[in-house]
Amino acid sequence: MVKVEFLGPIGRAPMEIEAATLKEVADILKTDDALLGWLPKCAVALNDTMVNDLQTALKEGDKISILPPVCGG
Repeated sequence: MVKVEFLGPIGRAPMEIEAATLKEVADILKTDDALLGWLPKCAVALNDTMVNDLQTALKEGDKISILPPVCGG
């Protein structure tokens, strides 16, 4: 199991899912209509390190953070 957390205004509770790669996580998240508008805009961190490669392998206990764009001043 890996933990997926949604930061900022996404407003979703963390979830645990079975996935071997980030692509599998993305495929699962894309089935949730409430997330479809967010996913293309978000960055992804794996264990607090930014990642871009959906083929990244996951291991038991990994934490995936879905990070929405933010504005600051």
